[in-house]
Amino acid sequence: MIYVQNIAQHEGQTVTLKGWVESKRTGGKVAFITLRDGSGFIECIFSLDAVGEESLETAKRATQESSIEITGTVVKNEKQEFGYELHATGIQIYQLAAEYPISRKEHGVDFLMNNRHLWLRSRRQWAILRVRNRLKFAIHQFFQNNGFTQTDAPLLTGNACEGTTTLFETEYYEKNIAYLSQSGQLYAEAIAMAMGKVYTFGPTFRAERSSTPRHLSEFWMIEPEMAFYNLEMDMELIEAFVKFIVNAVYADCKTELTILERDTTLFDNINKPFPRITYSDAVKIIQGKMDYNGRNAIETLRTQLAKVTEELQAKNTEIAETEALLAKGGVSKGQVNYYQSKIDRLKVETRKLEDKSKEIPEWIEASLSFPDGEDFGSPQEKALTSLFNTPVMVYKWPRAIKAFYMKRYEDDPEFVKGVDLLAPEGFGEIVGGSERETDLQTLIDAINHHNLPMEAFEWYLDLRRFGSVPHAGFGLGFERVVMWLTGVSHIRETIPFPRYYGRLFP
Repeated sequence: MIYVQNIAQHEGQTVTLKGWVESKRTGGKVAFITLRDGSGFIECIFSLDAVGEESLETAKRATQESSIEITGTVVKNEKQEFGYELHATGIQIYQLAAEYPISRKEHGVDFLMNNRHLWLRSRRQWAILRVRNRLKFAIHQFFQNNGFTQTDAPLLTGNACEGTTTLFETEYYEKNIAYLSQSGQLYAEAIAMAMGKVYTFGPTFRAERSSTPRHLSEFWMIEPEMAFYNLEMDMELIEAFVKFIVNAVYADCKTELTILERDTTLFDNINKPFPRITYSDAVKIIQGKMDYNGRNAIETLRTQLAKVTEELQAKNTEIAETEALLAKGGVSKGQVNYYQSKIDRLKVETRKLEDKSKEIPEWIEASLSFPDGEDFGSPQEKALTSLFNTPVMVYKWPRAIKAFYMKRYEDDPEFVKGVDLLAPEGFGEIVGGSERETDLQTLIDAINHHNLPMEAFEWYLDLRRFGSVPHAGFGLGFERVVMWLTGVSHIRETIPFPRYYGRLFP
C-alpha cells in the first residue's frame, strides 16, 4: 500500500491512494479533492478528459470526510503545499459521509471538545499528534542510547508521592483504599537500586479541580532515576536530554511545524547552554530587583505590553479598512470571500492580542509583589523566562515548598537540592528534578512533617536501610513538552482524548 508521506518515491508512476476527503473544489469540467491518508495530504485533480463523466461526477459527489480510493499519476509541482499532486484517472467511494459537523468556520472550545473524536482529523490536530509521536520515540532513543533500562511503575498505589490533596481514590478489594499514581518516581528509585539507571514512561493522575491551559487530570510522565548521581549530574542529564528530543522533533517534523505556524526561534537556540539560577536570585529577577545580562524582567514585560498594544491597534485598523472595502461594494464574489476570510483571521489574532494586553499587566503586578519563599506561579515563570530564548534552570529551592524526598543542602538545610527547568516563551515548568534524600532519619522526619502515613512508606525507607547510595532523578511532563514544541495555547490539544476537571467524554 502506498502512502502520501512516501509519494516522492513514485513520481511519474500510476498509484492508488486510500484515505478521506479533507476538502473539495469543483468547476464545470474539473474537480479538486485534497486527500488525507493519515500520513499526509495531497491534492488530486480530476479532469473530464482524464477520468470521464461518471468518475468526475463521483468526485463531485464526494462529501467532506467521505472515505475514498483514488488512482492517478504522481506529478511533481512545487507550487503545491507538499510538492506533489495526483492527476486522477479513477475514483471509488467506500462510504459517502453525512454532513460533517466541523466546518472551516470557527467553533467554540466546548463544541470541539464534545466532538474530539472528529476534531482529531483536522490538519492542526494531525500535526500535533505527529509531533507527539516523534517526541515519544526520541525520548526512548535518548535513554536507550545512554544505557538506561525502561521499566514500569504501578498505577495503583497505597501512598502519595506529591501530597495527599490531589489523589484519585478508589476501592481496592475488601474495602481497602488505593490511589491512582501521581508519579512513578518512588518505585523507579527502588528499581534503580537494582538496575543502576532506569526510566519510567506512563500515565499519572492528579485530582486537581483546575481547567487552566497547563493542567490535565490524566497525563504522561517520563521519570528517570540514576544511582550514584548528584544534583549537578542530574542537571547535566536534563540539559542533554531536552536538547536531544527538541533537535529530533525539529529534524523530522518540519511539515508539521509549518502547518502549526510554529516560530522556529526555539529550535534555532536550543543548543545554547541552559542558564542556571538559584531560587533566591530568580526571586530578585522576578521582582525586578536584579538584572540578568543587563536586562530587567519587569521592563521586558512592559516592552512586550507596548508592542502588543501597537500590534492590536494596527490589526483593528486593518479590520476597519477591510470592512469598509466590503461595505463599499463593487467587489467580485471571490474577493468577498477573500476579504471576509481576512477579517475572520484578523479577529482571531486580535482576540489573542486583547487577552495578552490584559494578562501582561497582571503578570507584572504579581511579579512585583511576589513574596520570597513561595512557589512560582505562571506570572512569575513568564517574567523570568522573558529574559531567555532557551530553557532556564532554577535550583536550590526552599525546603518548605518542595517534596519530602528532596535532599537538603548540608550547609544550608532550609534549602533542597532540587531543580526546575522552565521553558521559554512563557510555557513554564516542563521538568522537576532533585537529588534524593539518603539519610534515613531525615527522611522519617520529613514524612512526619508532611503528615504522611509512615506505614505506607516503610518499603521506601528500606531503600535507605539496605545499600543506600547518592541518587537523583527528574520528571518531565510529556504533554507540557508537546505543548511547548508545537506552540499550542492549551494542553488539551496535546493528547488525543484529554481528561481534566469536568471532562470525561468522549
